[in-house]
Amino acid sequence: MRLFVDNLTNIDFSYLCPQRGLVGETWLANIELTGELDQQGMICDFGVVKKQVRQWLDQHLDHSLLVPTLSQAVSVNESKQQTSVQLKGENKGNLEIESPRSAVCLIDVPSITADSVAKWCEKELAHMFPTAQITLSFSSEEIHSPYYHYSHGLKKHGGDCQRIAHGHRSKILIWRDGTLSKELMEEWASKWADIYIATKEDCVAEAGDTLTFRYRSSQGHFNLSIPRTSCYIIDTDSTIEYIAQHLAHRISADYPGEKITVKAFEGIGKGAIAESTT
Repeated sequence: MRLFVDNLTNIDFSYLCPQRGLVGETWLANIELTGELDQQGMICDFGVVKKQVRQWLDQHLDHSLLVPTLSQAVSVNESKQQTSVQLKGENKGNLEIESPRSAVCLIDVPSITADSVAKWCEKELAHMFPTAQITLSFSSEEIHSPYYHYSHGLKKHGGDCQRIAHGHRSKILIWRDGTLSKELMEEWASKWADIYIATKEDCVAEAGDTLTFRYRSSQGHFNLSIPRTSCYIIDTDSTIEYIAQHLAHRISADYPGEKITVKAFEGIGKGAIAESTT
């Protein structure tokens, strides 16, 4: 007998990839429990399953940086409170991230994929359900319009959004005078493919093709050195509200007299809408 919970929750995170660099991602989590029925006629109470697994995913994966520790392109150094991770990139160049240990999830796999992370999670979660076998799977939202992967950090945020390298897989909708513009949507989705959206005041150093961003927030000290070509810098914090506002103003400058409307998503089913007319 199997119990299932589809779309239990969604997780927003970033991960390291030798080919793509720092990648923002959003996955939906689905679980199954296989086991015998108890005296209540249940494998396990749905409320218990949903609460425990969701809390574990939120604590370990959501708004974290996922690091494939078995990748030859990755090296990790840990101290008592901080974790430093280096990536030797194949296409986009090297990057280095230093952050509190709680902001990094070290996963003993060669690469971060939906399947490899699910298998790792199953091992980590097995002790929660000793009388049943847990199967976890991750899936992506079906998006039939342009979308992009982005990472960012919000130093003023009181929660886990303050982590310097977490991200999302997000669609974008753009209208010119009320008409949906597939051309503009494709342009910006392409421009922001695997991008790090950074705040100008957080940039503390420039060395050749590498930019370094640094800040301290309530969770601790964060530092990111990343190839310039992987960055898009804005004057404000990189909240989704400011991202939508920046896009609306930026696009409006190219279409004087037209009303530009941007609906920018942050992961699944949430985001911000901004309008601008120049």
